[in-house]
Amino acid sequence: MVFKAVDGTQITNTNLQNLLFGANTSYTINLADFNGGNPILNGNSIDLTKSQLQEDPVAKVEVFVEGAKTIGYLLYNQFASSYDSELNAAFGTFKASGVTDLIVDLRYNGGGSVQTATYLGSMITTESNTTVFSKQVWNEKVMENNDASNFINYFTDKITDTDESINSLNLSTVYFIVSEDTASASELVINALSAYIDVKLVGTQTVGKQVGSITLYDSEDYSRYGVDLNTNHTYAMQPIVLEITNANGENNPNGYIPEVPLAEDYGQDSGILNLGILGNRSEPLLNKTIEYVSTGTIPSAKTPVSIKKEQITNSKLQRPFANEMYVEFKK
Repeated sequence: MVFKAVDGTQITNTNLQNLLFGANTSYTINLADFNGGNPILNGNSIDLTKSQLQEDPVAKVEVFVEGAKTIGYLLYNQFASSYDSELNAAFGTFKASGVTDLIVDLRYNGGGSVQTATYLGSMITTESNTTVFSKQVWNEKVMENNDASNFINYFTDKITDTDESINSLNLSTVYFIVSEDTASASELVINALSAYIDVKLVGTQTVGKQVGSITLYDSEDYSRYGVDLNTNHTYAMQPIVLEITNANGENNPNGYIPEVPLAEDYGQDSGILNLGILGNRSEPLLNKTIEYVSTGTIPSAKTPVSIKKEQITNSKLQRPFANEMYVEFKK
């Protein structure tokens, strides 16, 4: 569905923010016919009311059988620690289905919890609990005055909060679908796993955000449950305080470039309204990735293009801490 106006006002680059993301709690979107990229209002409208919610980031879990290969597909939209069990259950489904190859779709995933990123990495491949998943690099004073183990994240076979055993596929290769909205903890998983297994990318260049933050509250030890927490303060600070590398000390602040790029005909020659349904075999990026998995060769593609310059904003970037990567600092 396409809409061209909000409350009867035509959307422009300059008024979009106020119309959709202003203080108003309800509004009406005025629908339009696409008309080859020049939308025309069609007289239909939808009334919307804003509400705060936490989406289930485990959006799609599918299994495709392609010849001798059983391919798992996960559309994962945020590293939200409150859904770690749901993420683990998805991998339980993959294990029960005998998945031999895995596609993780991070095209809309701007990041989140480093701990959850570690869980995802541990679900994809199996390493010992003493194997380094990633390393945190803080300033010299912090690192000199704290135990070195505080700055290392290890692969794990357990989800700490629930004591669940990790459902690991123990893969030696993984395929990620990525985009200009793939950032932070998503890039951490790509980078961390690349030190141990073969990581394949399909899509467009990622954001390039290798830094992370902690949350500081107004309490004696700056934690949410610290002594003398000032309950009158309803704000907290989340400063960027560290960068994260893989076990080899590597990261990429310029983002990761797929070996299977988004082709010129994606969403253009085929028509922007014919992009398919997420999780369906025919969806263009999933289809191209399955072709890559099945044949073992890079599918033919035209010159890669970036759609970043076309994008003004998206709704996920409007939420607090978009494109985030955060840690709970161990004392």
